[in-house]
Amino acid sequence: MSTTSTPYDTTLEEPTTDQRTDTRTDADADDADEEPEDTRSKAERLAAFLRQEAKDGETYFKAKFIADDVGLSPKEIGALIVQLQDSVADLEIEKWSYTGATTWRVCRTD
Repeated sequence: MSTTSTPYDTTLEEPTTDQRTDTRTDADADDADEEPEDTRSKAERLAAFLRQEAKDGETYFKAKFIADDVGLSPKEIGALIVQLQDSVADLEIEKWSYTGATTWRVCRTD
């Protein structure tokens, strides 16, 4: 008796590492990853950075240039800076100009 392989061969081979798929559920993924920082701590971190930069009076910045220093994306900085405009009493934050990206002016008020 001769054995020939058919196109419908049902023999299963162990998948290679590259062929395996991630079978974690969303709940498993959440447990495996660290908790993301909440918006408040990001805003506080940005405010502290701006206070330090404006310690001598004022500073000007574009989000894309401080993103690495603050550990946030330029998009996150853009969203947070708008919130900080109204919520941080010791800093005056205003849009200063726009050339390729918004330039912000930050002054200490204390």
